[in-house]
Amino acid sequence: MNSPLIQLLVLAGIAVFLILRLKNVLGTREGFEQPPVPKQPSDRLNRPDLEVIEGGPDLDITDHVEEDSDAAKALAEMKRVEPSFHVAEFLGGARGAYEMIVMGYENGNLADIQPFLSEEIYESFVDGVAAREDQGLTIEAEFVGVRELKLTDATFDPDTSEGELTIRFVAELKSAVRDQGGDIVEGSLTEVKRQKDTWAFSRTMGADDPNWILVSTDA
Repeated sequence: MNSPLIQLLVLAGIAVFLILRLKNVLGTREGFEQPPVPKQPSDRLNRPDLEVIEGGPDLDITDHVEEDSDAAKALAEMKRVEPSFHVAEFLGGARGAYEMIVMGYENGNLADIQPFLSEEIYESFVDGVAAREDQGLTIEAEFVGVRELKLTDATFDPDTSEGELTIRFVAELKSAVRDQGGDIVEGSLTEVKRQKDTWAFSRTMGADDPNWILVSTDA
């Protein structure tokens, strides 16, 4: 048997072997077979309550005030005028401003906090500090922390672009009033006192000055 014939027989044997292997792996198709059933969308995608709705509520607003309330509408207008404004970021800043202003007043360091006060509030702070100095009183205070903070109202004036946000604070601090001799006549440095304040901050939205100004300190 010559060499070409042997090679042909070997190749034929390999082809038969491969065909048999393919049948074992893939199976055979005989007669009518139904077309493959198309995949159905998952139940999760079909649930209307999980659909993403474009133009839905702004969670940065509705996390803090009731949807469709006057306050929510005012906040939306503020964000329209100044897209970079975020309620959550403002509240974080208000927390720090509250501590800074309270301690500035307690310690009599009004120059440090004057840029964040309206003229009326600043003058009332000056009068308060002067009154206790006239009596020879000093205050020693330690700020413990803000325990609660809630946005209670928001207003916006479209004519002036002025926004005003009202915040309810519940804070804890230790404070004592000392007389000229250094004796404590009021308060305690060991007892934590809870203090509640409702403050309003105002700012012209879209202005270059990023600072919010304290305009009301109703307790």
